[in-house]
Amino acid sequence: MTSSMVYNPIHSFKRLYLVMKRVIVQTLVLILLGGVCLSGYLLSRHLLQLPFRKTNDALHQKEFPINLDFLIPAGTHIDEKMTIKEVLKARFRKKTGIVEPTLKSLSNLVPRNYLYVADLILFAFWTFLYLTFIRVFTFAGYGRALRVSLFLGACTYYFMPDFSPGKIDDVFLISTVILILAARAYLFHRRKRIKQ
Repeated sequence: MTSSMVYNPIHSFKRLYLVMKRVIVQTLVLILLGGVCLSGYLLSRHLLQLPFRKTNDALHQKEFPINLDFLIPAGTHIDEKMTIKEVLKARFRKKTGIVEPTLKSLSNLVPRNYLYVADLILFAFWTFLYLTFIRVFTFAGYGRALRVSLFLGACTYYFMPDFSPGKIDDVFLISTVILILAARAYLFHRRKRIKQ
């Protein structure tokens, strides 16, 4: 019997230890990320429920360098009961009234081909953000991370505003990504069946 054929329990224990260490570290990173996201969500929800005038007055009295004056929309009366969330809604409702017609008029001036190129760049941007996030916070390989980020980027692109009007380009892009993922899964399972 050669030494390579002899069962070495220490070697297998080291391998198991390395695998468990990797799984535990990945789980701890994901738990930490989930905790940060949950605490950020709960903190922002609590801050948005605060009364706007009392909070802003308290910031002014303590001479805090940042106050909430910049959130007050022009021409809107803020009573004692309005929360920060309601003031934000009023502020952004006023802004979208000006931004949307401006974007529509600009999109009529730009040729369609350039709008589609801008849409592809926007989709690539979302995909790159998800790819970076997945590679940093998980131990997924580039292939799996790219597939997941393609799908998440397409979903984000579908629900976020883009440069071209209508939903045709959104549906086309998300269906193309789903077809790519389905073709990849089909080829993987077919190759696996052939090997067996």
